[in-house]
Amino acid sequence: MTMLNTTRRWSDGILDRYSEAYSMVHGYVSLVICAIGIPLNLLNIVVLTRKNMQTPINCMLTWLAVFDMATMVSYVPFAVHFYCEYPANSISPQKNSWAWMNFLLVYLNVSATAHTISIWLAVAMAIFRHSYIHSPAQGTITRIRRLIRARIVVGVVVLASILVMIPNYLSHKLIEYQRGSGEVMYVFERSNIGSGNEEPIILAQLLLYSILAKLVPCLLIIIFGTLLLVTLNTSRIQNTGTAANGTPLRPSSRGRQKSRTTTMLLMVFVLFLITELPQGILILGCIVKQHFFEKVYIPLGDTMDIIALVNSGINFVLYCSMSQEFRNTFISLFCRMKGGPNGRGSYVSSHVRNDQLQVTLTHVPTLLD
Repeated sequence: MTMLNTTRRWSDGILDRYSEAYSMVHGYVSLVICAIGIPLNLLNIVVLTRKNMQTPINCMLTWLAVFDMATMVSYVPFAVHFYCEYPANSISPQKNSWAWMNFLLVYLNVSATAHTISIWLAVAMAIFRHSYIHSPAQGTITRIRRLIRARIVVGVVVLASILVMIPNYLSHKLIEYQRGSGEVMYVFERSNIGSGNEEPIILAQLLLYSILAKLVPCLLIIIFGTLLLVTLNTSRIQNTGTAANGTPLRPSSRGRQKSRTTTMLLMVFVLFLITELPQGILILGCIVKQHFFEKVYIPLGDTMDIIALVNSGINFVLYCSMSQEFRNTFISLFCRMKGGPNGRGSYVSSHVRNDQLQVTLTHVPTLLD
């Protein structure tokens, strides 16, 4: 994610002392989070790909879980080798071998690309949700068209993110380093970030990554998230009115579900902002201020990593706590409640009140439209 060096020069600064102390436990903390987050993301994928859950938003949430899980899976060997087996601030032929340093090179590119894809998927979800709420069109054909558009958007986001990250792939170079004792190891070539003497490819990489992979998507999330919040508040105000006879209006089941789905997505967006916006600002600081990279960005690297890992693993909790259909589908798949050979009787009965309605709703996707 953010670690670009395998050795650090500690100073007497507060950030450096904090970073040195936290690095001793970072590997173990991150492994615990990955051990929890990887199976939870797998559960997200299993639940969200069920036939009754196939909607545009769920399609994007599924791929979000895929890339979150990929990030966490790749982080496990990284944390084990560079934090648990060897101290974070050490350098040795075993730790910095050719094989492990090339793994680190691949990991850095994979994690940066996965994060870029994830945040742009969040932007796409905000736009899709805003469009859906303000679109009067309904029906099976409309739903199918939206689902096809969502899949196309996912493909475009993945391809565009890879293209944007090309300077990042080209900017990290391994060089051979030899100690006086003759021991050979490999380290990253010094990038001179913030010195004014950066190579053009390094500067292009920082600008593209900070602006297109961090700040611009965060700005779009803020804009569309604010629009969704305004719409949600307006809907709640309208639903708290009274009928002509003075009886309080009760929002429809569909209206309540739409509000819960929007609220859940807003929570997802807030987590992205907490994770990605500070990092984008810090990367810009590396460009404009000399020594900012060594004195601020590197000491905060492990903290930004752990925040990103938490963000990658917490979505299952949000879905279960805020989406009734997600909970019901999860229960029908894994808890096998009584009611039929597939254990779906209780799930169906919670939504269907009579046989005629059951026939009507059997083939209609339910959630997170």
